[in-house]
Amino acid sequence: MADPELDFAEVRRAFDHAAASYDAHAVLQREVCDRLLERLDFMTLQPGRVLDVGTGTGYGLAALRSRYAEAELCALDIAPSMLAAARARFPQPGWGKRVLTRLTPLSSPLTHLVCADMERLPLAADSVNLVWSSLALQWARDLEAAFRGLHRALAPGGLLIFATFGPDTLKELRAAFAEIDDAPHVNRFIDLHDIGDMLIHAGFSSPVMEMDMLTLTYADLKALMRDLKGIGAHNSAVARRRGLLGKSAWVRLEQAYEARRLEGRLPATFEVVYGHAWAGDKMQREDGRQVIQFNIGERRRKLGLA
Repeated sequence: MADPELDFAEVRRAFDHAAASYDAHAVLQREVCDRLLERLDFMTLQPGRVLDVGTGTGYGLAALRSRYAEAELCALDIAPSMLAAARARFPQPGWGKRVLTRLTPLSSPLTHLVCADMERLPLAADSVNLVWSSLALQWARDLEAAFRGLHRALAPGGLLIFATFGPDTLKELRAAFAEIDDAPHVNRFIDLHDIGDMLIHAGFSSPVMEMDMLTLTYADLKALMRDLKGIGAHNSAVARRRGLLGKSAWVRLEQAYEARRLEGRLPATFEVVYGHAWAGDKMQREDGRQVIQFNIGERRRKLGLA
């Protein structure tokens, strides 16, 4: 979750608009995706169905399809243009003619395109074995609710593995903006300890959380802002300022950021949080009641009644 008051329509519009430029600016996103893929090397899991939450233009989906060649893949994104870009990346048989809003078979039983909100999954309970998400969960309006939905969709023994952003992401840009006004300009991100707690509350077991600090450097502030715009990472808070910064405010922002220049470059820090957790045996219902299984015939034999 980036901000509890996210403008979801703006999030969707920004990513839809950025689909054509995304790959040219997604250097960090590909690096994080690769690091998340490496973590699957340690998971002894052969899923029958994989859900990619926030598939974007399909970079991670290609690796998942290669790794789990026999699995049924579901690519989910809120932006139809992102799904269209993912489909164009892989024109092989198995990709449908259209973007779907519900999970229904395409021309091959192995691939689905799902245009939906991650907090309102159009998936049946216990229907997937692996949920994968690289740098998408930070756009959830209610992250714990999103986790509950993912837990519901996972089959017993299923795995959730993800990467998202932590609170130090874009700390330099946030601090520079704070010097010119008090409006929110950079989305807020959740600490990994709080994310771990949310996983437990959502029903997951054995969560493991890790964190990396990655720094990109830029020649000037305009280059950083072009990258953020190119991937669709706009400020989408409901309370954000509308419209462009005035010339005077932009000059002051540049000056504030210049004070952070190191070795001739402007740094942009990204705190990347990696996590994974298991669905467990799912013996507890969503309302907290415990499911107890027993075999009446077995019990009668033990009592000598049958």
